[in-house]
Amino acid sequence: MSELLANTGTIAAIATAVVPQQGSVGIVRVSGDHAIAIAQTLFSAPGKQVWSSHRILYGYIRQPQTKQVVDEALLLIMKAPRSFTREDVVEFHCHGGIMAVQQVLQLCLENGARLAQPGEFTLRAFLNGRLDLTQAESIADLVGAKSPQAAQTALAGLQGKLAHPIRQLRAQCLDILAEIEARIDFEEDLPPLDEQRIISEIDQVTAEITKLLATKDQGELLRTGLKVAIVGRPNVGKSSLLNAWSQSDRAIVTDLPGTTRDVVESQLVVGGIPIQVLDTAGIRETADQVEKIGVERSRRAASAADLVLLTIDASAGWTEADQEIYEQVKHRSLILVINKVDLLENNQELWNKRTAETQRTQRIGDDQIIKQVVKTAAAKNQGIDGLETAILEIVQAGKVQAADMDLAINQRQAAALTKAKIDLEQVQKTIIEQLPLDFWTIDLRGAIYALGEITGEEVTESVLDRIFSRFCIGK
Repeated sequence: MSELLANTGTIAAIATAVVPQQGSVGIVRVSGDHAIAIAQTLFSAPGKQVWSSHRILYGYIRQPQTKQVVDEALLLIMKAPRSFTREDVVEFHCHGGIMAVQQVLQLCLENGARLAQPGEFTLRAFLNGRLDLTQAESIADLVGAKSPQAAQTALAGLQGKLAHPIRQLRAQCLDILAEIEARIDFEEDLPPLDEQRIISEIDQVTAEITKLLATKDQGELLRTGLKVAIVGRPNVGKSSLLNAWSQSDRAIVTDLPGTTRDVVESQLVVGGIPIQVLDTAGIRETADQVEKIGVERSRRAASAADLVLLTIDASAGWTEADQEIYEQVKHRSLILVINKVDLLENNQELWNKRTAETQRTQRIGDDQIIKQVVKTAAAKNQGIDGLETAILEIVQAGKVQAADMDLAINQRQAAALTKAKIDLEQVQKTIIEQLPLDFWTIDLRGAIYALGEITGEEVTESVLDRIFSRFCIGK
């Protein structure tokens, strides 16, 4: 990272995904003092094309010694400071796949560039004042967004909607600090401080920090998604439920119990929230070694899930096996899914019996009442809307809103905000205890530093390393 902080040298990397036999375009990005010189060495543009900034040239990438053509390509030139890194940047837009971009990258490395480290392009943009840290982190969030809402929230961060309120709060703290320090240096020439006003101003800053901290769960949900495990005994329709929900045939469906031997995964988006749905093997005691492994994986998946969909067979009702499974998952967030209700449509007596059982089921267990019960007929694609509504209600009950949020902090930002809040509360305590003004400034400076860490106005090498090491190499 010390090499990155020095901000020296010309770097190169493949800036697009490399997929064998797929992708029409692959981009090699070069940034630094020698970027244009490298382009002039490798790229020949026929005719009278002008080599000027923010123009696209058509031509050929050649091996400098042999003049052998490596690829037919486009060259994009962006001279400093009008580029992402605020350095000279060139991009070779090659044919996609593996070979073309790999060969062009190798030529760049042989002619004066070095391979970029993860996130180094974005790090240079930060070090050169093109971005603050919140915007840099938003780029990573945008690239990794799993839903439209996550992408919109990341884009809002990239546009500075998080940095702006943080800078305002820091400026307010700096104003308070300046006023206190003025009294320390020129106490005889200035009127006494209004302590209640200072406490009130700190209250306002603390209240705004609390509002920002309330978006942490929202941010985590949008970034990582919700992990949902479908559990139950064999042949209750778990795989049919997954297939109906995902509108695919991800899971094998038969009338034989124990068909699913492993955890089957599907990615969905519900109400703007990315959801990872896990269809697990039916949980039961078995002598089949393969099935036994699947059952154990099901138990692990249920224990790691954010939400469990305990699925039972409406025609069989609540059984002892269902009760045993419930005992294993009852401490998780839980929705009871009563599947195969279509099998009871023409049997009113059985329907009434199962309905009564369902009402009793909601009161099972000593320490939890199942508040969410959904009826489905997965084989007929019925009840999925109700299931999604129940999931969103549980999310909202946890005060995590998925929609209409234009910013959401991450764990690093939350930690810094929490530190700032604690320091400000300590300042108020110091004032109330009538300690000297010098003591007021200690924790106030700590809060100012913590807020500066969020945007990068105060930054350490270890913080930068932690942030940018999570980026891909070409970003």
